[in-house]
Amino acid sequence: MTGPRAGARLYDTNVLHSMGAHSRNPSPMSTSSIDNFLGNGTTLSRLQAHAGRLLRLQRQLDTLLPDYMTRSCKVANLKGEELVLHVDSAGLAVKLRQAVPSLLTDFARAGVLLRDIKVKVAVREYRPAPPPPPSRHISDSTRSGLDQLASDLPADSPLAKALKRFVKNTG
Repeated sequence: MTGPRAGARLYDTNVLHSMGAHSRNPSPMSTSSIDNFLGNGTTLSRLQAHAGRLLRLQRQLDTLLPDYMTRSCKVANLKGEELVLHVDSAGLAVKLRQAVPSLLTDFARAGVLLRDIKVKVAVREYRPAPPPPPSRHISDSTRSGLDQLASDLPADSPLAKALKRFVKNTG
């Protein structure tokens, strides 16, 4: 066979063969769920366990902080016995740094032993405001023609309403 389909057919066969489609028993990877995949690898299972610890710490932190702080303060990482928090503003970072000793005590009461809490300001990505939509201009003759067409149509016509709105909004 020649042409683009010949290459595609060869590729498809190679892919199917490597996935075990030609054998009677498909490979275990083709039928396993994502949970089995995450649980089998030591690196992925450690990552999953670390993410679980961070979620538990975030929930616990949310109970310890006032409401206005919980929306802007996120657990970023846990490095050994050092908790890293990200906040939205420098002002909030100052308040949170002042509260670190009491937070360490509160975490210890809850059974989480931490040596230190680092507070970092998370700089959000700057995105300029989108440009305003371009203004639509039509000539006076086109405007009067569309207005005439709208007046010739029945008053309850959706097209007449749309034309009148278009003529009104174009300048």
